[in-house]
Amino acid sequence: SRARFFGMIPAIVTPTLLLSIGLSYAVIGLVLAAIYRFVLRRRFIGDFPLAVVVAIVASFAGGLLEFLLKDVIEALSSINGVLNIFPPLAIAAMALSAFAAASERKGPYD
Repeated sequence: SRARFFGMIPAIVTPTLLLSIGLSYAVIGLVLAAIYRFVLRRRFIGDFPLAVVVAIVASFAGGLLEFLLKDVIEALSSINGVLNIFPPLAIAAMALSAFAAASERKGPYD
């Protein structure tokens, strides 16, 4: 229920904290997309801009997964007790790997 969901959010959450967490997830996605595209030289449909979008969306999905399963993955390290970077990083990396694999497949008209 809605009340139960909002009851899970700690009282210390402020708009500034939410903004900084959101920006952290966006930076994780951007950096991971840059590593995949320019260091690992993976090719993507839509090239780098679409890879950034996929990585950022996946990074936020990882953050949501961490929020929902916090008790399960609490053993992973966190930054200052506020931000756990492993779930958004892992989900974004998995999404980019899948996207790169799908992008490298030859279509019927290639």
